[in-house]
Amino acid sequence: MKKNLPVLISLILSIFIGVFFYNFNLDGRSNIIDAQVNEESQILPQKILKINEEAKTISKIYVSGKLLGVVSDDSYFDGLLDKEYNEKYVEKFPNTRLDIGQDVYKTTELSYHTYENIDDNIFNYIKDKNLFTLETTAIEFSNRDGVYAVIYVSDLGIFDEALDKYLQFFVEEASLRLLQNKQSTPIISGYGSRATGLEILENISNKKAYTAPDNIKTTVDEVLEWLKYGDNTERIYYTVKQYDTVEGVGSKNFGLSAEQIMNINSEIINSTEQVLEVGTVLNVSYFTSPIDVVVKKESVKQEPVYPEPALLVEDPTLKEGLTETVQYEEVGSKNVLYDEKWINGVLVSGTEISSVVTLQPVQEIIKVGTLVIPGVGTGTFRWPVDNPVISCGWGCYFGHRAIDIQNAYDRYGPLYAADRGIIKENSYTGINGNYVIIDHGNGYETYYGHLNVPSPLPIGYRVDKGEQIGQIGKTGWATGPHVHFFIMYYGERKNPCEGYLDCY
Repeated sequence: MKKNLPVLISLILSIFIGVFFYNFNLDGRSNIIDAQVNEESQILPQKILKINEEAKTISKIYVSGKLLGVVSDDSYFDGLLDKEYNEKYVEKFPNTRLDIGQDVYKTTELSYHTYENIDDNIFNYIKDKNLFTLETTAIEFSNRDGVYAVIYVSDLGIFDEALDKYLQFFVEEASLRLLQNKQSTPIISGYGSRATGLEILENISNKKAYTAPDNIKTTVDEVLEWLKYGDNTERIYYTVKQYDTVEGVGSKNFGLSAEQIMNINSEIINSTEQVLEVGTVLNVSYFTSPIDVVVKKESVKQEPVYPEPALLVEDPTLKEGLTETVQYEEVGSKNVLYDEKWINGVLVSGTEISSVVTLQPVQEIIKVGTLVIPGVGTGTFRWPVDNPVISCGWGCYFGHRAIDIQNAYDRYGPLYAADRGIIKENSYTGINGNYVIIDHGNGYETYYGHLNVPSPLPIGYRVDKGEQIGQIGKTGWATGPHVHFFIMYYGERKNPCEGYLDCY
């Protein structure tokens, strides 16, 4: 017995250790799995029905990184998606499939647990939150910095049609077709322009992708609107008023051209010269497209050719001061060919290639009289004093129908004849003191008042323009030395500052 005791003890220890480690592994596995489950904060409540001897693959669905629930039957869940697609989406989005959203994702992993079946609850949660996506076509717009805009369309064909319509805002359809086929557009006859090249600066590509149904554009008009304005939904409108023109409406609204106003209102306006109906509401928000359309054009424009300044020819048989136009100015014209670059319907550069004068300009020729007749004025006037300063203008007080002129540097300086003529009066009044009137023999007379002393020139004396006739003074009613000066034309008093002297 003693001899067999060690063997018996070893056998008992082996059984004990085996049972211990078996229970340890089982409990340890269970505890580890339970710990993993407890770490996850699940959106929908879901019971663990049992713990299995062997691990099996399960599917978990997460929403924004948070566990929604464990799918019990993947085939059944996919069937729910197919049923929802056929009932709600197939008519508007044919030939595709429904799936869970981009913020909703499914993972697979091994688990020893059997979970309560809540597949319907999981599906209904996704449905209620509108977390579905559809497989569709994503149109990507990229430049050197990468993809900067994406639009989802139900069919690639509607995008191509919308893009074609958008390009026709900048190139007429016939020219667009020729350029797309790498053919030349017709040569310009007369005036106008022709497109010689068309380019979209950005790269446009497409691929299959999933997105929410609300993100998918299903009509040409929807895609066209997006091509015009991108994601910008703000619009500014203008109501046509009386006398408004297409060009005028554009200039009133952010400096848009007539062509731009026509482009963004193509369903209403078909010509920049169109007469606008009062009350018409126009869209004045220009395109904010995610793409830049570059059109190269040749343009022939008629431009004016201006003649040289008028040629003045002296005529000794024509009285001095008179002129006679013997040939009137005529503006010519030329046809100018430009190489232009337009981006999104806006002219950004233009280079003149050539020009042809189609109508020569005509220079004006004017005969200028040089015949001097003693005592007859020229019809033009000079200031009657040096360094003139007007101290009291025409009408500076009631009844003052003249201008009072001072010499800024010589208060009692010389007084001059404003034009050639004959001394008509040389006298004195209590108001204007010593005064002189000169008759210029052409309907004009000039009046000079407040002379310091009477003029030494006798009545009938012929004076030249600029000849001294006296001195500035303050005789009569005057508070300081000045000349009281006005012009008469056939007896009608004239303001010297209105067309005769440069007073301003």
